[in-house]
Amino acid sequence: MKLFRFKNTLRLVPLVCFLIFIMFNMTPVFASEDMAGLQEEINALNTKINALDNRLNKTELHTATDKISLGLELRTRVDSIHYEDMRIAPSWLMNGFFIDAMTNPITGQALTPEDIPMLMTMMPPGSTLQDMIAMSGFNGATKDYIQGMMAFLSSMGMTPEAEKYNADNDFMFTNRLRLEMKSKISGNLSFGGRLSMYKVYGDSSGIKFNTGSFNDIYLDGNTTSVPHGDTVHVERAYFNYKTGTDRVPVNVSFGRRPATEGPPLEYKNYSMEGGSPMAPIINWQFDGASLSFGLEDVTGIPGAAFKLCYGVGFESDWGNSYSLTDGRHIEDATFGGFIATLYDNELTSVELNYAHAWDITDGFTGLMLMPFIPFEEADGTYAFEMNKGGYISRMQATENIGDFDLATILVRSNLSELLADIDVFLSLSMSHTKPDDLSKNPFYGLMGMGLLSSNGDMEEQDGYSIYTGAIFPMPFKARLGVEYNKGSKYWINMTGAEDSLVASKLAARGSVVETYYIQPVVNKNFFLTLGGVFYDYDYTGSGNPLGAPVKISDMKAFDAFFPVADKVWNVYLSATLRY
Repeated sequence: MKLFRFKNTLRLVPLVCFLIFIMFNMTPVFASEDMAGLQEEINALNTKINALDNRLNKTELHTATDKISLGLELRTRVDSIHYEDMRIAPSWLMNGFFIDAMTNPITGQALTPEDIPMLMTMMPPGSTLQDMIAMSGFNGATKDYIQGMMAFLSSMGMTPEAEKYNADNDFMFTNRLRLEMKSKISGNLSFGGRLSMYKVYGDSSGIKFNTGSFNDIYLDGNTTSVPHGDTVHVERAYFNYKTGTDRVPVNVSFGRRPATEGPPLEYKNYSMEGGSPMAPIINWQFDGASLSFGLEDVTGIPGAAFKLCYGVGFESDWGNSYSLTDGRHIEDATFGGFIATLYDNELTSVELNYAHAWDITDGFTGLMLMPFIPFEEADGTYAFEMNKGGYISRMQATENIGDFDLATILVRSNLSELLADIDVFLSLSMSHTKPDDLSKNPFYGLMGMGLLSSNGDMEEQDGYSIYTGAIFPMPFKARLGVEYNKGSKYWINMTGAEDSLVASKLAARGSVVETYYIQPVVNKNFFLTLGGVFYDYDYTGSGNPLGAPVKISDMKAFDAFFPVADKVWNVYLSATLRY
């Protein structure tokens, strides 16, 4: 029985071996088929994941851009600036403000204008005006005495001459960064804004030594238009709300206005229009509002539009020494006007801009480093202190000095249909000032300064300006621009935020010529600009509403307590990335 079972078992061995052979040889075939199927499933799954990822990315991008879109501009620039025949009062005369004034030996009181002849007789024979100032200066003197001394010297032909000198800044590098912000909330509501940083290489102090220019003062109107260090400022932030009818669309806007780099500065900037006010009269950061009407359909005139504008230049009841007091009150400085597009067919445009400023003040709120600090004491005497510690001062307006009107008409045209791709423009501007008080600032009050007036005179004045230019096509898609502007003796505007390290050329009481060559490298996204500006001033005080202008060739030392420029050359090279 056992033998039978063993024999039967032996008979099964070949069968088992055959089955094992088949199993081990067939497994790779089955495994290969399974792996191929699995790989197909993995590939299909990856395709689905990629498609889903693309859809999610598009959705996220769409959602983000629905909220806000960003633009970037970075400009690196080098300037070489040369000042010729700068005027400044002699140092011995300036030092006289820190030398104590004598008192009348008889009365023991401060000297009066009637004491000047007596002072002259006290001087040894052969003494000079410098010797007299060294013996009795102006520190502790009354305003009447100081003004009387100036008038006496002028009447005697003894007013000292201003000293002349040249100044150079061979190379100065700057970086300017702008972040543009746009958002379309709905079909009729949108937001616009710009964050800006503008700095000189190697400086981020933000506060400058005051040499008599608005560029030297950290003001609300120029925080991003003049280098003020590596701080990022809000240059623009406003909303637009569209309403009205199909035939007369209406736009309402409030906020920090897009009020810089308006027409026709787009040619030099190689950009679209940068702001709405016309640059010949307003180039200044401010807060305000606008209400505009599209009139093309109702008038049948291409591009016809009308915009009402309002802005605040100085808020008197916030942060000033006289805010919320019952004493002497300074009114807010405000302005309003309109911009009328009379014609615009995309080749030729004609625009008119008018603005009226109410209650212009003798200054704004701002920060600066004064070389000296004047005080008017309670007894009417003046004290002067040198700012040896380099202390920063907060300035504020001390008086409303009057009103003024500004107006300009601008014509622009592209001659592509007549001649070639040449752009030309012409702007004619005027200003009218109406002074009604003098500055109470100790320094300006000492000079009897008001709105374009000195020595207490308060006459209305008219000023005029012309600004014209042409931009020519050049090889390799480059552009060559030539511009010229000239301002009269009493010309005044609001262009302290102009993009210039020297001063606003459009505020010049004199002539300015500028040429520039713009070479695109990567379309309009990256381009180089080589340019030069020549300033030839005829009168003092360009851009400054305080004081009567004086002809440069006739000015004396008392007209040059701060440096006064005669001629300036400025050559620049910049590289701009815009995306």
